[in-house]
Amino acid sequence: MRIARFSIDGNVAFGAVEGDKPDELVLDIIKGIPFADFELSGTKVPLNKVRLLPPVLPNKVIAFGRNYAEHAKELGNEVPDTPFAFFKPSTSVIGPDGEIQYPGFSQELHHEAELAVVIGRMCREVPRERVKDVIFGYTAANDVTARDVQKREKQWARAKGFDTSCPLGPWVETDLTLEAASDLTIQCTVNGQQRQLGRTSQMITSIEDLVVNISEAMTLLPGDVILTGTPEGVGPLAVGDEVAVSIEGIGTLTNKVVKRG
Repeated sequence: MRIARFSIDGNVAFGAVEGDKPDELVLDIIKGIPFADFELSGTKVPLNKVRLLPPVLPNKVIAFGRNYAEHAKELGNEVPDTPFAFFKPSTSVIGPDGEIQYPGFSQELHHEAELAVVIGRMCREVPRERVKDVIFGYTAANDVTARDVQKREKQWARAKGFDTSCPLGPWVETDLTLEAASDLTIQCTVNGQQRQLGRTSQMITSIEDLVVNISEAMTLLPGDVILTGTPEGVGPLAVGDEVAVSIEGIGTLTNKVVKRG
């Protein structure tokens, strides 16, 4: 099931996306929230009549760096011996068609296409064999990075945590198995030109082990998001660019870069 969060006539709701053709998709409005038992209301609205929002409002976004060997290599970095994580604040999250605001303190903004894991229940110290039970689904993400700031500052808080630096969407796909999610095509285009192309099977540390790693340290809450790393091909974004992250079996997340006002 594809679960979207949307706004219509000033109201915000969740809905199940139905249909196959992009211009014929509809939303069946959900009664309640998708992280608990819910029912479909049977009230349907065309997707093109609503504004899609970030599919979840995470308490925290945990991102893992250098989880694809070729990406680490292209930036002149060593592959880490163990996973290392950083945070993107909730204020960095935007949804499909949301505007990425080019921060005034950077001159080198980069795209990073990523598979995002959405947590479905409160959990801590998750054993590897139970990881599949705590995952709600998967969505596409763009770990937008002020690369010059990342290089200049020892901490990545400003470089990767600025407002609008974490587009998510277009929805959460809940029917993907963990095995399927571990081998999906992931790509990024800028103004229609392909920049990144890889597969999630190229991850150094698997989805299971990323969840195990971070849940050893902290409690994960429903709606929390884990970013799993980016394949090679990251590159610059400019004001006016349209950047799209597409993941097999999930969909396409598109955003435009604008000058921060």
